[in-house]
Amino acid sequence: MDVHIRRAVLNDAEVIARVLYDSFVEYRHLYTDEGFAATALGPEQIRIRIREGPVWLASRSEVEGTVSAVTKGESLYIRGMAVLPSSRGSRLGSRLLQQVESWAEGRGFKRLFLSTTPFLSSAIHLYERFGFQRTKEGPGDLFGTPLFTMEKINGPFPTRTSDG
Repeated sequence: MDVHIRRAVLNDAEVIARVLYDSFVEYRHLYTDEGFAATALGPEQIRIRIREGPVWLASRSEVEGTVSAVTKGESLYIRGMAVLPSSRGSRLGSRLLQQVESWAEGRGFKRLFLSTTPFLSSAIHLYERFGFQRTKEGPGDLFGTPLFTMEKINGPFPTRTSDG
């Protein structure tokens, strides 16, 4: 089934909040309560994000993934990347990252970066396949949940055609 990527609008906040929650709830025991709340945002916080920068949705028959980005100086910060557990392995994460890279390249960004937790090994593997490397840059935690930063520098960011 074809994957459709589109920009989110304010009315998508509820579905994005559901995707975030459903994507991370299996890891909830590894987060602090505050860290989980900052990861699985509610609809009002999603609306704020939509106003701050682009948010994309990935769907086949329904919305199954999301990612957002915000400008940080001359870099683009990727945040809120999530794919429903039932959709993992379907290349939705790759398609979302391709979308971010394409958008960043079209606007001249030379550095992409993101923060992730060490227990999200599948996500880390995806980021590494896309050329992201771990940095010593903070933050080191998200309200007590371990966190590290990964970056991809020296664009342009070529579009990937496969997961491996």
